[in-house]
Amino acid sequence: MDQFIEELLAKMTLAEKVGQMTQLTIDTIANGKAYKLDFPLTLNEEQLIEVVQDYAVGSILNVGPLAHTPKRWREIMDAIASKVNKTRLSIPILYGIDSIHGASYVMGATLFPQQLGLAATWNRDLAEKMGEVSAYETKAAGMPWAFSPVLDLGRNPVWPRIWETFGEDVYLAGELGSATVRGMQGDDIGHPHKLAACLKHFLGYGVPLSGRDRTPAYVPARQLAEYHVPPFAKAFAAGAATVMINSGEMNGIPVHSDPAILTDLLRDELGFTGLVVTDWEDIQYLHTRHRVAETQKEAVRMAIQAGIDMSMVPLDFTFTKYLIELVEEGAISEARIDASVRRILQLKRDLGLFKGMVEPQDQYPLFAGAEFKAASLEASRQAIVLCKNEESTLPLQKNQKVLLCGPSADTLRSLNGGWTYSWQGELTDEQSLPFSTIKAALVAQLGTNLTYEKAVDFAKELDIDAAVKAAKHVDVIVACLGETSYTEFYGNIDNLTLEEAQLNLIKALSKTGKPIILVLLQGRPRLIAEIADLCQAILLGFYPGNEGGQALAEILLGETCPSGKLPITYPKHPNALITYDHKHPENLELQGVLGGFKPQFEFGHGLSYTTFAYNNLSLSQSSIHENDVIQVSVEVSNTGQSRGKEVVQLYLSDLYASVTPSIKRLKRFEKIELEAGASKVITFQLSKDDLAFVGRENRWIVEPGTFKVMISDLSAEFVLQKTSKLAKA
Repeated sequence: MDQFIEELLAKMTLAEKVGQMTQLTIDTIANGKAYKLDFPLTLNEEQLIEVVQDYAVGSILNVGPLAHTPKRWREIMDAIASKVNKTRLSIPILYGIDSIHGASYVMGATLFPQQLGLAATWNRDLAEKMGEVSAYETKAAGMPWAFSPVLDLGRNPVWPRIWETFGEDVYLAGELGSATVRGMQGDDIGHPHKLAACLKHFLGYGVPLSGRDRTPAYVPARQLAEYHVPPFAKAFAAGAATVMINSGEMNGIPVHSDPAILTDLLRDELGFTGLVVTDWEDIQYLHTRHRVAETQKEAVRMAIQAGIDMSMVPLDFTFTKYLIELVEEGAISEARIDASVRRILQLKRDLGLFKGMVEPQDQYPLFAGAEFKAASLEASRQAIVLCKNEESTLPLQKNQKVLLCGPSADTLRSLNGGWTYSWQGELTDEQSLPFSTIKAALVAQLGTNLTYEKAVDFAKELDIDAAVKAAKHVDVIVACLGETSYTEFYGNIDNLTLEEAQLNLIKALSKTGKPIILVLLQGRPRLIAEIADLCQAILLGFYPGNEGGQALAEILLGETCPSGKLPITYPKHPNALITYDHKHPENLELQGVLGGFKPQFEFGHGLSYTTFAYNNLSLSQSSIHENDVIQVSVEVSNTGQSRGKEVVQLYLSDLYASVTPSIKRLKRFEKIELEAGASKVITFQLSKDDLAFVGRENRWIVEPGTFKVMISDLSAEFVLQKTSKLAKA
C-alpha cells in the first residue's frame, strides 16, 4: 500500500471506514420502490445525499429496470461524483456492474456468447477479446468494476446458472477464465480502456446437490482442491483484482461465514491480496436463510471475521450500523476494519478514480463499432456445435424449400439468455435491436423459399398441425427449440427433459418423412433422447449472443464451417448426469446390469463440414523423472474438401493411483485452422503439475506409474519413475 492510502486512512473516522465497506444498489438513490424503480430511471437528490454524504458509502452497483445508454450512465456517474466532491475526504464511489457477456447493461454495447457458449469455441483469443471489449464498453459508460468472469465449474447440468460458466472441466475453465481477465484488466486496470474484474463465486457455488440455485453443496476437501480451486488460482495469477463469494453453503457452512475458505485458503494459501465482496444480501442471509447467526448483528460479525471486505447489503444501512456497534463494543478490532478499507482504497487508487470517476467520452471511438461487431460474430460462429449430421443433411442448398418452426426461431431471448439489458433478459425482444433472429437471417438468404410456422411456445402447444401441413410443401425442416432467457432461481426446474410440447412438435414432424434439422438454443443441456434419432442433423448453441442468428444462418447454409466443441457432457438420461472425467466404476457394464457412460454427446464432441485425420502421435520420452518435461506431438490433416477449424484435445489418464483416477482428464488443447489437404504438427508439453493429483492426505502429490496420452483415437504411454510430494500453487 502506498503512502497516499495510509495518510487517507489516518484521517478517516470509524463511520467513514465502515461506509467504504458498504455497497448499495442504485435502488437506494433512485426514484421508485426497490425492485420497481421508475423508468426511465431518475435519481433522488435527497437519497443520493444520504448515501454518499451522510453514510460515506464506498460502492454502488446495479442498473435498475433496464440498461441505460452510455450518455445516461455518464450522467448518473457525474451526479454521484458531484455529491462525492462535497464530502469531507472526497473518496470516489466504486461503481460495480454485471457485465456478463459484454457490457450487458449498456444499450448499444457489443454482446458476445454467454460463457458456456464462449467455452464451446475452445478459443483463448476469443475469450480475451470478449474481456477486452467488455471492459472497453463498460468503461465507455463510466463504470470501472465488472462482476465477471464466472469461474464456478458447471458440473450439474440442472443448475440454472451453468450457462454462466465455462463448462465442467477444470483446465478449460482456467484457461478461458484467465484469458478473459487478461482482456479485461490488461497490465494496468487504471487504463481508460480497462477495469477491475471480479471472479465469481468463490468457492463451490456451481455444484448444488439438488441442482437448484443457492442450495447446499457437499464438496469433499480433495475434490474442492483438485477441481474447484485451480480455475480461480489461474485467474489470480493473471492478476484478477477482486473476487465475489459463493452465496450458498458447503458441507453445512455458509461460505460467507467460513474463515477456512475466505482467509486460510483464499488469503494465506492462494495469496490473494485484492478485494473480497459478498453477493446480494448474503450477510443478512446468514441469519434469515442459513440460520447460523441468531441476529443480523451476529451475521455481520461472522462475515467480517471470516474475511469479507465489502458487503453488497444492498438496500439499507443495517450493515453499517451493526459494524460500527461491533467495533465500539470490541467484538471486532478497528485494525480488522483498516485491513479491508486499505484494500478498497487501494483498488480505487489503482483504477485512477481519485483523478476522476469518468474518463472523457472521446476516449471510446470504437464503442459498438465494426471491429467489435466482427469479433462478436466470429465468437458466435465458433460457439455453435454441430452434434449430428446424417447423410450430409447440412449444409442446406439455397434452392431448397425450407420450413422454419419452433419457439426459439424468432426471438433474441434464446440467443442471449439472462443478464441481457435486464436481469432476466425478458425485455430483449422489446428493444428494437439491430440484430437478426434465426428467422430474419434465413429470410434474408432464402426469401420465398422459407416458410415460417411458430408451431409451439416454449411450454405451451399452439398449432402443431399447421407446421405438419406446411411441411408437406418443403424439402427440409429446421425446428428451433430450447429455452427462453432466465437466470438464478428463476431458472430452477424439476425436469431436465425438454418440454413435452417441443418434443411433440418433432414427433409429429418426423411422420412427414421430411429431414429434420434440430436447432437447440438453451442455457443447459435439456434432454432430447426421445427425439434425437428422429432428427437427421442437430445444431446446438448455448446462448450464442446477439450475432447468433446470423451465425446460425451462415452455418445452416454452409457459408461458415462449424467448429464448436461441447464444453460439457450432454446427458441422455435424467439419472445419468455423469461428467466426462468420471471414475472407472462409473464406466462398467457388470454382467448385463445397467451401467456405463452413455451420454447423448460427449464432452469435446463437435462435427465439421470437413474431415480431420490424426497421425503420428509421438512422445519425446517413454520414461521420465519427476522434474522432466515430456513433449507430445501429433500430425493433424484436413482430409475434406473445405477449409475448417479443429480443436486438438490432449487427454491424460493415470492408469493406477492411490486415489481412484479418472478415466481421462483434459490437459491441453489448441484450436487450429487448416486448408483442405493441409497438415500441421502440433506439439504440447507436459510437466509434473499435469501428473499431480490431491492424495489421501489432501495434499498435491505425484506418484510413479504409467500414464496414457490420448489425442483423438490415438494413444501412447510413458512411465514416471520417481515419486515425491509437491506443493502446487
